[in-house]
Amino acid sequence: MSRDLDGLLVVSVEQAVAAPYAACKLADAGARVVKVERPEGDFARRYDAYVDGASAYFVWLNRGKESLRLDLKAEDDRAMLGRMLERADVFLHNLAPGAMARLGFGAEVLAERHPSLVSCEISGYGSSGPARDLKAYDLLVQAESGLVTINGSADEPARVGVSVCDIAAGMTAFQAILQGLFARTRTGRGRQIEVSLFHAMADWMNVPYLQYRYGGHTPRRCGLAHPTIAPYGAYACGDGKAVLISIQNEREWLRLCSEVLERPDLAVDPRFATNVARVAYRPALDAAILTVFETAPRDEIVQRLHKAAIAFGRLSSLDDLVHHPQARFLQVRVDGREVELLSPAAVVRGETLEVGPVPDLGAQDEALRREFADPRTTGPAKSRTR
Repeated sequence: MSRDLDGLLVVSVEQAVAAPYAACKLADAGARVVKVERPEGDFARRYDAYVDGASAYFVWLNRGKESLRLDLKAEDDRAMLGRMLERADVFLHNLAPGAMARLGFGAEVLAERHPSLVSCEISGYGSSGPARDLKAYDLLVQAESGLVTINGSADEPARVGVSVCDIAAGMTAFQAILQGLFARTRTGRGRQIEVSLFHAMADWMNVPYLQYRYGGHTPRRCGLAHPTIAPYGAYACGDGKAVLISIQNEREWLRLCSEVLERPDLAVDPRFATNVARVAYRPALDAAILTVFETAPRDEIVQRLHKAAIAFGRLSSLDDLVHHPQARFLQVRVDGREVELLSPAAVVRGETLEVGPVPDLGAQDEALRREFADPRTTGPAKSRTR
């Protein structure tokens, strides 16, 4: 079965998470993705060894790619990369700031040499400004962007538990590359794209930014509660398991009081009559809810919430996620065995996503070096029509 990006060649000089995320999505869509790694390999291969000896990060982000080792400090390997770019549709990279330009593959050079190439550079802070040359990793950008300031408990800020800045940058790069490829079908020309971790996360920070800049309001950290809506947060049940509830309007508040808590008197208590009042008296509100929730196991509380059409979410452990009835899984081959990943979110009706294996380091070295060999020594290389 053909896929949307069949026939497109993506060359990705990548490491860690951000660029591999974008390249993974391109591979899922059918593009041929050549992952260029340093001779010792992408250091994400060694982030951990939890997937039967393989890195969870690497297994997640590198399915369906071809692995090619290049030493870009060596002239012959730089020439090899140049020959690949002559036939590529997309060039993606996220090395240290300025590294590709110093190697002769800067945006201006690429635009002149390969006018139909869509190139995308992912960096920490972009190509301008005082931070442009700084190295950047996910947690550092979570801090710089202000994200950790609004995340965590009242007592202490906290890191978001996944690499959210890397993922945001990868998602943004994927979208921008697709947009560039679509534009090329109209103009015949590629484009040079910049994405940074900082700017990707700054975009996501627009609500607290606007609240502060134009309203003078700084969202306060409140753990698993909501800063401006109540009740909206986690409550422990009688079996020690917790459930989050979210009350969005007064109709839901009345149903919670009468049908779930069986305390209709709370609905007419002046302290809880409006959302603003409930936020102001949150400790008393939470105590009233906990008094009821602690008398029954979570499953029973969930049944009451469901019957009353109150929005809820169980506070799931990772084991709960593994066995969640809504979870979908994707089979991926890793080192000769099958591994189940949580499936990508988008589902296309009538289609089944099938992906290639996670490549061993340098698995396609020999084949790719033959395919992109110097035609002056091996005869004419196969041309690519775009």
